[in-house]
Formats: sequence, structure tokens, C-alpha cells
Amino acid sequence: MTIWEEAFLRKAQYNSRRHFLKKCTSGIGALALGSLMGCGREGSSAAETAFLAGQGPHFAPKAKSVIFLHMAGGPSHLELFDYKPTLQKLNGQATPASLMEGKEFAFLKGTPKLLGPQTNFAQYGESRAYVSDYLPEFAKMVDEVSFLKAMHTNEFNHAPAQLFMHTGSPRLGKPSMGAWSIYGLGSENEDLPGYVVLNSGGGAISAGKSAWGSGFLPTVYQGVQCRSQGDPVLFLSNPSSIDEHLRKKSIDAINQINQMEYEQAGDPEILTRIAQYELAFRMQTSVPETMNINDEPAHIHQMYGTEPGKASFANNCVLARRLVEKGVRFVQLFDNRWDTHGVGAGNGVGEGMRRSCKAIDQPIAALLKDLKQRGLLEQTLVVWGGEFGRTPMMEARTGEGFDGRDHHLAAFTMWMAGAGVKKGKVHGVTDEIGYYGIEGQTHVHDLQATILERLGFDHEKLTYEFQGRNFRLTDVHGKVINEILS
Repeated sequence: MTIWEEAFLRKAQYNSRRHFLKKCTSGIGALALGSLMGCGREGSSAAETAFLAGQGPHFAPKAKSVIFLHMAGGPSHLELFDYKPTLQKLNGQATPASLMEGKEFAFLKGTPKLLGPQTNFAQYGESRAYVSDYLPEFAKMVDEVSFLKAMHTNEFNHAPAQLFMHTGSPRLGKPSMGAWSIYGLGSENEDLPGYVVLNSGGGAISAGKSAWGSGFLPTVYQGVQCRSQGDPVLFLSNPSSIDEHLRKKSIDAINQINQMEYEQAGDPEILTRIAQYELAFRMQTSVPETMNINDEPAHIHQMYGTEPGKASFANNCVLARRLVEKGVRFVQLFDNRWDTHGVGAGNGVGEGMRRSCKAIDQPIAALLKDLKQRGLLEQTLVVWGGEFGRTPMMEARTGEGFDGRDHHLAAFTMWMAGAGVKKGKVHGVTDEIGYYGIEGQTHVHDLQATILERLGFDHEKLTYEFQGRNFRLTDVHGKVINEILS
């Protein structure tokens, strides 16, 4: 093919119906982003400055960073924080028909029996908050947190409930909370991702990577999954025959082509591609250094219970602290071990949940202590919870004798700490068996609105135009939970 034939084909590409339709799929939102980022202006070629500056907060933020500890599977509030002696007295009795009629459950059928708490509770701290003996170390930190005892959601299955918690929608395609945060605030450290995801507990969460995706926002805002074992990011290291100098030259050449493509096509997603290549190169130095916990002093390893070189929730908690120290805006820890149906020995809310709690209890208490002693808790919002709670009824899917509970959307417990959240506060009350919220009910959209408020955003104004309308994390719902904010 001659140079003239190649030029003719390239011109035809940019004037074809296929090319027009392809570019139109970016929608009005992409055009709006192009305007915000300076697309079309003379000299606009610095992709990294275009994307990482953020929109700016609406008011002075209380939090510079968020650490969200998500217990994937739905931990039972009835075995952790919501003390229900009446439920203990009713253990083994048939569930009243009124609690089953017209309700949706994942597995409960017929007339299940009520299941009393499988653990013991006591009150701790000046707040006298109830915590079970599953969490003896966290119990010492209750005066640092605000409990939300009457949380509720719209979804009762894992994947849609996890998506709803993190993207505000049970369906695929919406940006995650972390993506919204970076879109709004930008990144403080140009050498690290603004949004980092760490997993533990074995296997992938039900919602998959969409739980930390960017949806219709530019992909530069999606979470970057890192690992606490092995290379922190897959394919981060150079091949044996490529040194740093050659890698930099190759990225510069690739991005020169990308820049030419952008100048011809005007697609903002090309700027995202340029920014990601540049960030990936800088991460080759910054990420291994940040993710290496071997240089932590012995007393820190003892406090968290970490084991360098292994994948664990404890290691991820240390990494979360190191990341917010370096200016990472949103750190998401997923722990995938909390689906306690009781379908077999050790899978229920008895021994199985006690084992799960042992893996997180010491590290979470240590994380709160460590952030506080470093002066980071004042500017870091820590959030803990699952996608829903568990039923007061025994599931007994595989017969009697198991201590499992089904998914429950009407009531569960979450907590928040740091960044101006009230200390030692308990907000919300459930009924005698922990089935319904009867006072101070809070919804998932309220939680999302509150997290954005701590970051300096009015959740109704942090929007992005896509397919002809303004979208936001909380859809058309949500109110800030002012009762827990100082």
C-alpha cells in the first residue's frame, strides 16, 4: 500500500458512518467533559493535568481520604452489634406469618424458626455500645465510631446489593463511589492511583469489578486493583529485556500517536488512555515502594497481626494506612467471607462467623489506633459494613441443626469513624428481634450522601451529564445523616 492509499483510507475512516456512530456513543456527557477538560483549545495536550485536577469540592471537606471496609456477603448484625435478648428467648419458635407474608427472601420458604444470637454481648466504652464477644479488640475502640443500627437497602441478592452499595444502582454501568470521589476531588499524588482496591477472604466478590468501575465516567477514574502478595499490580514490572529508559521512550512514542489520534478524533477517552500510560510508568517506581510493608517496624506488624508476603486482610489494613498517607483518595477493602447461610458445618453465624471475625478484629482495631496516633483519623473517613444484614430466622436450607441466616434488606448495622464523625454515637434502633428499623432509619443512598458530604460535596450537585440527563451517585434520593456528624 502506498502512502497516498494509506492517507486516503485514513481520511475515509474519519468520514464514515461507522466512525460517526462509534464516536456518538460517547454521548453528550463526553462532549460536556471535553468542554470541562479544555478539549479543542489550542495547546491542550497535557492529559494528566486534564483529568487529575478534579472538579473541586462545593465546600470545605472534612475528609481528604476514605477507607471503605466492605464485608462482602452481608455480616449478621445480630451476632455483632445489635443485641436482642428477646430474640434469644424466642429461639426455636415458629416465625409469625406477618414477618413472611409479602416479603422477598433469597432462600427462606414456609415457616422458618427464629434463631437466637449465637454469641454473647456486653457494653463497652463511655458510650456503652453493645458489641459481641466475636470482636474483643474492636470493642475497645467503640468510642471512636458512630453506629448506624437501622440501615436498609433495596436489594436482597449479593451482586445487585453490592452494586447498589457502591454505585447507587443495582444494575451495571454506573460509576462507583470511589470513581465519583476522584472525579470530584482529583488525585493528590500524581504517582499513585487516586482509587485503590484491595481484596481478601478468597475469590471474587459477587458484583465483580463493576463495584469499583468508572461506569460512564472516563476510565481513568476507575479503581486500580492491587495485591498484598506478589507484584502489587499485574504486569507492572518491565520484561527482562526492557529497562526504564527504553520503557519511557516506548510510552512517549505511543502517546505521541495517541495525541495525534485525539487531535483528529476529539474523543476524550483518548486523553484517558494517555493519562493511564503516563501513570502506569510512574507507578512502576511508586507502587512497589508504597505496597512494601516489610519496612514497617515490628510493633506495627504486631499491632495489626500482619504477615508480610501473604495475602491477608491484616496486610491490606496496613496498606490502606500507607496509601492514605501517600495521598490516595479512596481505598476500598473487600473481604469476601461473610455469606453465612449455614449450608454446612462451619458456614453459619456460629463457628463460621467467629472464624471470619478473628481475621478482621485485630486489624480493624489497629487501623483505627494507627490512624489516630498519626493524626490521620481527623482527615480520613473509615466506613465499615456489608451489602445487607441477615434474617432473625434460621435458614435451614439443608435441614435442622445449622445456624445459618438468610439475606435481609430491612435492617442491618454499619459504622463510620474519623473526619468529623461523632465519637461514641449510636444512631437508629431496630425492633425486638432486629427485623425492622423503628427509629433513625438510614438508607444506602443516605450513607452515600454522607460520605460525599465529608469529602466536601453536595451529593445533589456532583453530577455528570450522560445520555441527555445529569446523573449522580445517589440518583434522585438520599439525605446526609447529620445526626452522626459534628
